[in-house]
Amino acid sequence: MSAAGRRPSSAASVDPADSRRAAADRIREVFADAGCTGWLHARRCGGEAEISVGGHARVVTASVYKLVLFVAFCRGVDAGLIDPADRLTIDPADCTPGPTGIAALHDPVTMSRRDLATSMMTVSDNAAADVLLGEVGLGAVEEVLTDLGLTETRIVGGTADVHRGLLRDTDTHTTAEAFAALADNDEARSVAAYDPAYTSATTPEEMTRLLRVLWSGTVLSPGQTAFVRAVMAKQVWPHRIAAAFPHRGVTVAGKTGTIGVIRNEVAVVEFPREYPIAVAVFTRAARADPQLPVVDAAIAEAARIAVTALRHPVDPDEWPEPGARR
Repeated sequence: MSAAGRRPSSAASVDPADSRRAAADRIREVFADAGCTGWLHARRCGGEAEISVGGHARVVTASVYKLVLFVAFCRGVDAGLIDPADRLTIDPADCTPGPTGIAALHDPVTMSRRDLATSMMTVSDNAAADVLLGEVGLGAVEEVLTDLGLTETRIVGGTADVHRGLLRDTDTHTTAEAFAALADNDEARSVAAYDPAYTSATTPEEMTRLLRVLWSGTVLSPGQTAFVRAVMAKQVWPHRIAAAFPHRGVTVAGKTGTIGVIRNEVAVVEFPREYPIAVAVFTRAARADPQLPVVDAAIAEAARIAVTALRHPVDPDEWPEPGARR
């Protein structure tokens, strides 16, 4: 039997609570070995089993905020307030800078709103996110948080707002200069973008709670629930949570977030015939290097440990089929 199809042992001699506590201890060691501070929450989508390593601490979202914006967009579609096929033309010269998506192009592009949402989630397109935020409105994003009881999550603006803050805090004139300043290990930087008191913030527990209700089909229509699942499963970044689950048949649907020393990812991991598991990992590295593979690997390993400890065969009477609404 393949690794994807192999179900975790349910030997009576193993106390599940002890197993989860041991997993949390191992996760703390993983973060320490990687030279980063880490926070994790994972929960089985079905039942109450969970693992927490500082899971109720407030943390910086970085681009994970785009998940909440995505939900607000989809709710607008369900309410008939947004036509997802309606098209917008965006000039890269006038949009929010970023290494991916529209900002990486040379000429104006015309895209539907749902394709903007897809680009925002799959390649973390900053420009697409800010266009959609302008369309949806911050008020609609706040309504999602209020309606779902996510009281510790706050979205204060989009990527453009973060970039303006970085220019101020680093005393630079361009986004490229600001990120170069952040990457200088010889220059200690204290910027608002690193402080959950001043920027968009959440807790790992609230992100797994959001993922769980999304996957349950209770937040959006069946069509939009399926859209969310499909788009998040197409995220292109394989170096964090997805790296822990290369098995055939396993789906990882996630959203990363990165800015300076902050590296995050939230995701739902689905093994065949098992409950989906929502996991949220947030980190702050000790070094400011733009590339820190050891921290990315720690995110993957922490997620692997947590998910492995929570795996359980599904009871069809307790968990709906994909896209079903309860």
